[in-house]
Amino acid sequence: MVPGLARGQAHVGDEGTFRGNRAEISVTIRDTSGALVTGAATVKLYHSGVPSGQTPSNRGHATFIVDSLGNYTIVVEASGYKSAQKDVSLSMAITDEEDVVVTRDTGANETIGVPGKPVLAPKAKEALDKGLQALNDNKLDDAEKFLDEAAKLAPNHPDVLFVQGVLYLRRGNWAKAQSTLETGVQIDPNNAHMLGALGMAFVDQGKYEQAVAPLEHSLQVDPASWETHWTLAKAYYHRENYDGALKESKEALNGSHGTVPEIELLVAQSQTAVGQYEECATTLRNYLKNHPKEPGAATAKRWLDRLTADGKIKPQ
Repeated sequence: MVPGLARGQAHVGDEGTFRGNRAEISVTIRDTSGALVTGAATVKLYHSGVPSGQTPSNRGHATFIVDSLGNYTIVVEASGYKSAQKDVSLSMAITDEEDVVVTRDTGANETIGVPGKPVLAPKAKEALDKGLQALNDNKLDDAEKFLDEAAKLAPNHPDVLFVQGVLYLRRGNWAKAQSTLETGVQIDPNNAHMLGALGMAFVDQGKYEQAVAPLEHSLQVDPASWETHWTLAKAYYHRENYDGALKESKEALNGSHGTVPEIELLVAQSQTAVGQYEECATTLRNYLKNHPKEPGAATAKRWLDRLTADGKIKPQ
């Protein structure tokens, strides 16, 4: 699932913007001394690993108004500084103020962000932004048209490849998503979002063994992505690494703050697989208590009944 994209805007002059019941993320960029970084900077926002918005800073500030609650990652790329990121969890429609601290890049030949990553020309960036907006509006044909245009203007740019990969995932074209994201990983081998999406493409095709390496690498770069933990848990479970599946599914459940009930069912499956039957029963009862109208409720009740019938747990 691709969450709603945020609309980035400069901080100064935003006071009159109508927000309604949407949340606002207000970003302030500071250096290690605490001073504002007022030079050129780009602020990007990701929602659960998917691009959600991008805007230039305005005298050290940037603001995003978001339509969806949940987990976000702020990435700041400021001229003369190393790229920095910060994770944010939104549980209600409030104004969330976040400071992101950037560190001076002292290497004369270092670039901001990914080494050797080309800068998008204005027309290519415009096409990419239009593709993102169309993706957000679920206009997949329009998104593909704009992304094809961006790809022609900026061949093999990792940002374009990543969003194209997400589009193919949305379309259910797993093989095309895999090949696109593999190209992106070759160009940008430490891009956690790209690696996570590639792992998802493998899992969606049932290629669980191939999924493990990019997912593990993604978590080494960005251990805070609960979606990647969840995807890796699925890969581990199908490879019968049940201890790993239990660990990763619990990480995903904690990171998602209970916003994705399906994760609890994977936790329960993994607990059963390692013989933690009473713990599994507790997980399933909590699921039924907290999500009685979810489609998985019937499955959870069936599993509980089976555990009781098999004498694995005490009846209640």
